[in-house]
Amino acid sequence: MTMLLCPSMMCADFANLEQETRELEEAGFDIFHMDIMDGDFVPNFGMGLQDFELIRKTTNRLVDVHLMIQNPGKYVDKFADLGADIIYVHVEADQQITRTLEEICRKGKKAGIAVNPGTSVETIKVLLPLVDYIMVMTVNPGFAGQKYLDFVDEKIDHLLRLADNYHYKVMVDGAISPERIRVLSSKGVTGFVLGTSALFGQDKSYLEIEKELRRLSK
Repeated sequence: MTMLLCPSMMCADFANLEQETRELEEAGFDIFHMDIMDGDFVPNFGMGLQDFELIRKTTNRLVDVHLMIQNPGKYVDKFADLGADIIYVHVEADQQITRTLEEICRKGKKAGIAVNPGTSVETIKVLLPLVDYIMVMTVNPGFAGQKYLDFVDEKIDHLLRLADNYHYKVMVDGAISPERIRVLSSKGVTGFVLGTSALFGQDKSYLEIEKELRRLSK
């Protein structure tokens, strides 16, 4: 299994966003993770279109977009056309979630479901054949710097068991520390969204951090 390390660009230095992106790419990180919030579905505002366009223009690596917004289906075409490779949506935010996932695939992009801490596996089970990624939120979405919610581990284990019957990868997002990466990668989690718990604001270079995190899956 190849581990996917995904910098959460909401935690990057916005005054030097282009340089941050270049340094992270050079260090070998895999997917640039972009949080888009509307202040309604979650009580915060995230990155903007200009931030997304800058990062997309700067890197050749994969870029995902996590749409923490109401009615995300209205914006699939927009972000697909801007160059998102993976588009995550929430079932609670979309009354036509099947149509939205199919539209993501029709645009030639990878479809993902983001699963809130309070959302059960049964709620999304019928959608599992339609998605390429399941991103389990291990904090309540909307803010960086929260505490990891241990009860979500049971949901991660459940989705890993079900994954044998489908083609999706299991990702995790929220307070992902090096120790969490070590434990969860040993269970079979593929991808880790990295914020201040493991990547940003550390007293090491991005290259040093990337190498240390890779070793955790061996």
